[in-house]
Amino acid sequence: MRLFAAVLPPAPQLAELAETVDRLRRLPGADGLRWTPRPGWHLTLAFMGEVDDGLLPDLCDRLARAAHRTPAFPLRLHGGGHFGRRALWTGAAGGLDELRLLAERADAAARRAGVAMDEHRRYQAHLTVARARAGDVDLRPFLDELAGFEGRRWQVAELALVRSNLPVSGVPGERPRYETVGGWPLGGGEEGGAGSRAGSGPGTGAG
Repeated sequence: MRLFAAVLPPAPQLAELAETVDRLRRLPGADGLRWTPRPGWHLTLAFMGEVDDGLLPDLCDRLARAAHRTPAFPLRLHGGGHFGRRALWTGAAGGLDELRLLAERADAAARRAGVAMDEHRRYQAHLTVARARAGDVDLRPFLDELAGFEGRRWQVAELALVRSNLPVSGVPGERPRYETVGGWPLGGGEEGGAGSRAGSGPGTGAG
């Protein structure tokens, strides 16, 4: 299974972002970007790639402990940024120290469960809203529009494990389909398990 740990913003906060993205999509040059659908918007904590099914029970136990050790914290979607000319994203503000700690713990949980993780890098909170179709898109107008975006605060209370189902039909433009396979409350609440939220997560969406 192709998995990642994530924070999933609530629907009202995603609706606020969607209003801003709708304005971005009307800007000149917007057709040079592939816009990620709202149902899959998320803040990735730790990308794990392909994970052997046999590692899943230990991985879920370790993620549950990571969530239990991390208190709930406030967060809001905020501003914007980019990775080169490849990706356009909105960032986060509020409990960034807690968010980074949760990301570190999710990464450590995966490594200790035997998941072959990429080289560790400093965590950058981001929610991808678009990717360039080619390398010549000027992202400055989109960044200017995102700069003033200030979403409403919410309390992050859960660590999610999400499965990314890659396109298989070969239809041009088909996107990955996301499925939440586990969710664990932060700060010592009642713990869920693998599959406890299966089928309740996002459908097609951002990567």
